[in-house]
Amino acid sequence: MAWRIAGSYAATCSCNLICPCPVDGTPTSSDNECRGFLVFSINDGNLDGTDLAGVNVALYNHFPANLTSGNWKVGLVIDEGASDEQAEALERIFKGEEGGPFGELSNFFGEFLGSERDSVSYSDGDRPSASVGSASEVSFEPLEGPDGSPTTVKGAMFGFAPEFKIGRGRGKSDRFGLSFDPIYGEAADFEFASEQPAEAPAGRA
Repeated sequence: MAWRIAGSYAATCSCNLICPCPVDGTPTSSDNECRGFLVFSINDGNLDGTDLAGVNVALYNHFPANLTSGNWKVGLVIDEGASDEQAEALERIFKGEEGGPFGELSNFFGEFLGSERDSVSYSDGDRPSASVGSASEVSFEPLEGPDGSPTTVKGAMFGFAPEFKIGRGRGKSDRFGLSFDPIYGEAADFEFASEQPAEAPAGRA
C-alpha cells in the first residue's frame, strides 16, 4: 500500500564523534557496537488514507557491527496520543511490512524488540530535543564551522536525510535493554515514501 511520512528528527547514539554508521563503518563506542534512539516528528503523512500527521515515533537500535553486517535489534515506541489505527500503520511502515526504504532496511534486522506506547515528545529548532517517557532524552548540540554554520554530512550511504546536521547528543537512554549514555547526535528534516526517488539514500534505522 502507498505511504508517505515527512517531518523532522533528532537522533543520538553511543558512538564517539563522529558516528561512522552512515558510511557503513565500524561503530566507535568502547565496545565497537552502536546503541541509539531517535525521534521522528511526523508533520505530514498517510498510509492509504490513515492520516499520520502530528504523531511522534521513537526508533531504538542496536548495531553489533557495521550496518551491512546485519543482525540489528530494533524497537519502536509510538506516542500514546496516536490512535490505534495510526499506531498500527506506523508499526507496519517501520517494520518494513509496507515496503519502501524501511522495507529495504528490514533485510538487516535480526530481532524486532517490540512496539510500545508512551509519551514521545519532540522540540524543533536549531538545537532540537526529544524524549521518550522517563527512559530516554536527548538534546542536540550541533558542531559548527568557522562561520558558525552547522556541520553537515551529505550523501551518506545510510542516512535519514540527503543531508543532516551532526554534533553532540546530551542526555540518557535505557529502553528495550539498550542502556547507553548519548555521545553523538544528528538532526534534519526527513521525507520517506513507499515510492522513494531513486537518488534518495536509504534511511538508517
